[in-house]
Amino acid sequence: QVQLVESGGGLVQPGGSLRLSCAASGITFSFYTMGWYRQAPGKQRELVASITSGGSTNYPDSVKGRFTISRDNAKNTVYLQMNSLKPEDTAVYSCNVNRGIKGFWGQGTQVTVSS
Repeated sequence: QVQLVESGGGLVQPGGSLRLSCAASGITFSFYTMGWYRQAPGKQRELVASITSGGSTNYPDSVKGRFTISRDNAKNTVYLQMNSLKPEDTAVYSCNVNRGIKGFWGQGTQVTVSS
């Protein structure tokens, strides 16, 4: 049974930083591309970062240079370091892994950027 558990969200002031973690179980973690997504109220879910099994990363322009995704295969954990946070980064952040045609999601963690 695949499980993804996110942690590390919270309230932060504009310009601040947060690091999110996603612990995975039920998969051979090192084999899979992992992704971080976010969904703000009234908006579609969007990809904010992904990292392949080989460590290649991908970011949309909206977060490039501010967010960094990394993985620790020994801990079955993927991280999202978020710097220079903006109010528009406010959303529920979830991690994702696709195994075959099936996608698995964590429960999400709320990130609120506000003064």
